[in-house]
Amino acid sequence: MAIFRAVVEEGGVVRAAEKLHRVPSNVTTRIRQLEEYLDVRLFRRKGRTLALSAEGQILLNYSVRLLRLADEAVNELRTGKPQGTFRLGSLESTAGSRLAPILSRYHAENPSVIVELVTGTTGALIKRVTNFEIEAAFVSEPFTASELESVPVFREELVLITPKEIGAVHTARDLGGSTMIAFAHGCSYRKRLEDWLGSDNVMPERALEFASYQGMIACVAAGTGFAIVPKSVLLGLQAAGKVNQHPLPTRISTNRTHLVWRGQRSLALEGLINMLNVQDMPDMKVEALHTVSLS
Repeated sequence: MAIFRAVVEEGGVVRAAEKLHRVPSNVTTRIRQLEEYLDVRLFRRKGRTLALSAEGQILLNYSVRLLRLADEAVNELRTGKPQGTFRLGSLESTAGSRLAPILSRYHAENPSVIVELVTGTTGALIKRVTNFEIEAAFVSEPFTASELESVPVFREELVLITPKEIGAVHTARDLGGSTMIAFAHGCSYRKRLEDWLGSDNVMPERALEFASYQGMIACVAAGTGFAIVPKSVLLGLQAAGKVNQHPLPTRISTNRTHLVWRGQRSLALEGLINMLNVQDMPDMKVEALHTVSLS
């Protein structure tokens, strides 16, 4: 697996051989033996470099996990403490309003762990966890992930925000003909907003997609349209006074953030789960672990 991964990372046999201090023919033979054993082609030539085949991409996802577990096993036997890189995903809202104190404490308790944080929509993060590109992620309801395990960690209150000049919003019909401001498709908050609008047969005039809550809130404050955001984000960005907030129906406004992962928990992930379980959360305590499939 180490030779296979080196060829992927270096983009060819020669550079992989140099990195591994082997002769190129040895690397080529080992890759050929692996392909014969699996009865698939792992690489396809792309100019002077090698590109992964679809089967090779699948093997790469597993090899990353297997090599990480191998390193972790050695570290655990030697020290009994988590070490190395912990790749963690998060919603933009969770990263901005929740994770700073949590990750600060996590680093203090696990100084040998390097946390690499990536952000994205719930859909994108679920896909990355499923493919073992990241080890775990904070995602929001609703989501479907039958292969993943999950634990709920935060309760969020979602609110509708509009420009200051917009008065009370009683139903979704009050927003007819306006512009919806949201993250890209795959965002679970956007799905809740679209479900609410659809329940009243309301179609926004257009949809503007942003990659950050700062941009979304600024656009709403400028009078462009409406959006749905967690109340904690408005407070964290000190933006509550720049827009009008409107309550949403309970089935739309009440939401939970989950930590999800696939397969055996690493020492690094175990440490995060244990820390979330014992720290004094203002919104909710971590509930029992379970496999989740929400729609």
